[in-house]
Amino acid sequence: MIFKSNHNFFLYNFFKGYAKWKIKRNFDSVYIIGDIKKSQLPVLILSNHISWWDGFWAMYLNMKILKRKFHFMMLEEQLRKYWFFRYTGGFSVNKKSRSILESLNYTEEILSCSRNLVLFYPQGEIQSMHQQDFHFEKGIERVVNNKEGKIQIILMANLVDYFSNPKPSIYMYIKDFPETDFTIKNIQHYYNHFYRQCVENQKQLMIKM
Repeated sequence: MIFKSNHNFFLYNFFKGYAKWKIKRNFDSVYIIGDIKKSQLPVLILSNHISWWDGFWAMYLNMKILKRKFHFMMLEEQLRKYWFFRYTGGFSVNKKSRSILESLNYTEEILSCSRNLVLFYPQGEIQSMHQQDFHFEKGIERVVNNKEGKIQIILMANLVDYFSNPKPSIYMYIKDFPETDFTIKNIQHYYNHFYRQCVENQKQLMIKM
C-alpha cells in the first residue's frame, strides 16, 4: 500500500509561497534556460537529483511556466517522517517492496489528467551535479510506455554556480523530449547528451563574465 497525494488548499498554497521565499532568500538569482512548447498535456519532468532543494526548484519552474498541479514521488520512510508533504503533492515509493508497482501505476493515473505534473528522478538517488553519466532505473520506462494518451516530457537539469557573487545562483535548463522511442536506453542516452550540453553552456557563461 502506498501513501497517495492529497492536496490541501492551505498547505499546498503555503508550500508554493514558502518555496518562492526560500529560493529568494538563499539564491542570488534564478535563471530558466531553454524553450519548451506550450501544450494542454499532462507534464512529466525528468530531472537530475542533486540536493534537498530539487523539489523547490521544480515547484518554482511550475509556478513560473507550467502552472500545473504539482506531484512528486518520495521514499516511503521520508514521507512517513515528513507526512505534511502528502498535502503538497507528495506520494510514496518503496523500492524494496512490490508496492513499487502500485507507485508507478499511481504515477500513470496522475498523468491521465491534463492539469497535473509529476516530478520524477529517473536515476533514483541523489548524485553530484558533476555527474555526467546517468543510469536510469526501469520505472521511468514503465510509466511512459504504459501511459494511455499523450504526455509532455520535459528534461530538466539544475546547476548551481557562485561566480563572483556571495550567494549562489540556480540555473534551470529545460528541454522537451522530442522522441517517440520511450525505451529506457533511448531516454537515458538523450538525457545524458542534454546534460553535457548544459554543462558546456555553463562553462561558457563563466567565460563571458
